[in-house]
Amino acid sequence: MAAFTLPDLLAFAWFIGVWLGYSLLIENTAKGRSGLNAMMNLYRDEWMERLLAREIRMVDAQVTAALQNGTAFFASTSLIAIGGTLTLLRSTEQILTVVAALPFGVAPSPELWELKMIGLAVIFVYAFFKFAWSYRLFNYFAIMVGAAPPPEQKDTAEAQDFAHRAARLCADAGRHFNRGQRAFFFALGYLGWFLGPLPLALTTSGIVIVMWRRQFASDARLAFSQTPPADPAPT
Repeated sequence: MAAFTLPDLLAFAWFIGVWLGYSLLIENTAKGRSGLNAMMNLYRDEWMERLLAREIRMVDAQVTAALQNGTAFFASTSLIAIGGTLTLLRSTEQILTVVAALPFGVAPSPELWELKMIGLAVIFVYAFFKFAWSYRLFNYFAIMVGAAPPPEQKDTAEAQDFAHRAARLCADAGRHFNRGQRAFFFALGYLGWFLGPLPLALTTSGIVIVMWRRQFASDARLAFSQTPPADPAPT
């Protein structure tokens, strides 16, 4: 820890505190339950209810496959990011030479640079585990879609319990996917640390403001709050 200055430690503490605080707010508070992610969970329940009433479920299978493919893409991207970070870690001397020539900063010590790169790699490893587990959960969910009761049993207690279990599993897969994507966003904020502690604090604040707006004040979120326009009167 001797390589870090007090401003570095304060900025890193701000980064960790903002990440944890935002995650807890989104997932464990009443405010979070009014966000865009929570709104989509309601539609997962509705999806499963409507699936029970359909005889042909090809659309449901296609939607499930799309969810799996999107998660697999991000998991693969995480591995590429990990490989790139480790490559940069092995090229510390060459990179510091380039950084020293830039007009907006002073090259840090090799030890400080390597510690920062290790931290970035840890973020991508965390993201990979979240995306990989989300992909696995979507696999389980696909099996449940295939095992859904037939339409004539849709009103039975067993079918309703099945729908709610499937919706919860889908929501859990979505929650882990959101955590992995959140790690990607904060990794972008973390890059500010390579310019210094103040840029880290600023980029972290900027990232959390963008994510907050998308959850609570974006056009997508407002679509769930606005009343649809009435049909025009016939002429």
